Amino acid sequence: MKLLRVGTAGAERPALLDAEGTLRDLSGVAADIDGGLLADDAALERIRAAAEAGELPALDAAGLRIGAPLARIGKIVCIGLNYHDHARETGAEPPAEPVIFFKAPDTVVGPYDTVLVPRGSTRTDWEVELAVVIGRTARYLETDEEALAHVAGYAVAHDVSEREFQMERGGTWDKGKNCETFNPLGPWLVTADEVPDPQALSLRLWVNGELKQDGSTAEQIFPVAEVVRYVSQFMTLYPGDVINTGTPAGVAMGRPEPKPYLRGGDVVELEVSGLGRQRQELKDA
Repeated sequence: MKLLRVGTAGAERPALLDAEGTLRDLSGVAADIDGGLLADDAALERIRAAAEAGELPALDAAGLRIGAPLARIGKIVCIGLNYHDHARETGAEPPAEPVIFFKAPDTVVGPYDTVLVPRGSTRTDWEVELAVVIGRTARYLETDEEALAHVAGYAVAHDVSEREFQMERGGTWDKGKNCETFNPLGPWLVTADEVPDPQALSLRLWVNGELKQDGSTAEQIFPVAEVVRYVSQFMTLYPGDVINTGTPAGVAMGRPEPKPYLRGGDVVELEVSGLGRQRQELKDA
């Protein structure tokens, strides 16, 4: 299923995109799309049954904002330097273990919402990523099979980053990762049954119509199953938590000088195969 949330920011309602591309209202069968729903197999089955029976009313998509597809996110765990080609372009050694940092849930916006360039920023960068959404409480998982069984679905994430704040202002990476609007998510949460192999997805990103990133999750240093299993050794993952799994080559930081960092007025578009497409216009904060 392709689950999404539509409406004005802060007042979104749950919806489903059916196989014919029609937007369907889920508010009669689900209060929202959140960790509680994703952990409830019976509720998800009711949604599937209602969709297959044609019982979900159609929504007029014209002019309807699409928000982030997941409400009340608990935490966003991010994996740094997780693509072989991205490590090469930045001159970094591939890590021996996954690099973990966090983004605050309040960085999440909709897939077509405005992204703000922080005040004083000269190095705002783009990163298309595969987001993994947790559906079952995960702690001390032992196998890849266990790990994938705890995944509810997948989405497109834009891990916007400010490289000076991240690398040169002291401390950890958090300063460059948690600026407002720095994690557009969606348009859909695609349930795991529709993504048989998360290591066979293409990721692309364009800036002002020019292709900048063109990669594949096959290039991940630590595949999705290993990431979920590994993270569960250090923290409990709950339904509705999100893991951003890293970005392929092609970011501004990895390009020759003058590096083409983002500015107000730029337009970024990005997609992951089967998971939908995002578009954001950047404005100065």
